[in-house]
Amino acid sequence: MSDSNDGEINFVLYHYTPSIVAAIIFVVLFALGFFGHVFYIFKLRARYFIPFTIGVLLECLGYVGRALSHSDKEALGPFIMQSLLILVAPALYAASIYMVLGRIIRRLDAEEYSVIRTKWLTKVFVIGDVFSFLVQSSGAGLQAKGDLDSFNLGKNIVIAGLIIQIIIFGFFVIVAGLFHVRVNKLPTGASVDSNLSWRKHMYNLYFCSAIILIRNLIRVVEYAQGNNGYIITHEWMLYIFDAVFIFLVTVAFLVLHPSKLLGSGRFPARPSNDPQLYAMESGRSQVRSHRRHSKHRHSRTHSHSRHPHKHHQHHSARPRGPRSPHRSSKHDRRRISSET
Repeated sequence: MSDSNDGEINFVLYHYTPSIVAAIIFVVLFALGFFGHVFYIFKLRARYFIPFTIGVLLECLGYVGRALSHSDKEALGPFIMQSLLILVAPALYAASIYMVLGRIIRRLDAEEYSVIRTKWLTKVFVIGDVFSFLVQSSGAGLQAKGDLDSFNLGKNIVIAGLIIQIIIFGFFVIVAGLFHVRVNKLPTGASVDSNLSWRKHMYNLYFCSAIILIRNLIRVVEYAQGNNGYIITHEWMLYIFDAVFIFLVTVAFLVLHPSKLLGSGRFPARPSNDPQLYAMESGRSQVRSHRRHSKHRHSRTHSHSRHPHKHHQHHSARPRGPRSPHRSSKHDRRRISSET
């Protein structure tokens, strides 16, 4: 990459001729994945998977751009198309992945085990993901301007967006892991229901999160190396660490679609005739009761230590004894008066 005297950046869009065969293969694969997820959205009423499905579509269109670049690798339109869409698509995958955890927590009736309240869990991660998406998109847009300053600024913005997504994903994995450990220690009734294979869905979350994390780390290194770095100058790196990785995530959620566990979000009541489930729920109820009792007792002790004089006055007050027989009530006085 070199820059000219007028400040314009002159660089080769591709250091190789993009493979049309590889591009078409992944266009077909992501197209099949897209239609598969659209089918599940309607069949399983999985509307929360719409962002994920849009991400699959963006991946498909991104590799269409690479296929078009095969015949004209100097064309700016297809280059921007593939560069932008393939870059930001995993952020849409992540948005739906974040929603899955909150639904699993509610499905297991284990909201008290979540580090973040489920009311805010999805919102926190999705808002962070949207912010990361916008940062990456703006950075990629700046790089398309063609001048050196915009290219370098766009590169740094993209790196910042990827790092934000890595941090969010890392925190997400920690939250999911802590929830998993807590449920294993003190299971809920739903978590021991043999009809709910929730653990394999949790492992699927870990697997897909790890893949996207590794992909993002590779992307950070790619942008840090610049336009002449090893990763950007070797096409196989893109297909192994981006195309294959993201397609694995696409397939993983087709094989283990969360709505097969979660349904449409209307969860059935927990069975009460199973002795094991009843014992689990009873144990949790006793723990909750003990916690509430301990908290209440601590509150009363703390209040007594802060206001001892109030308690002393209360206990030293003269008790009201029985009414003296010589003190007649108003009703008695009226009755005697009427008799006389």
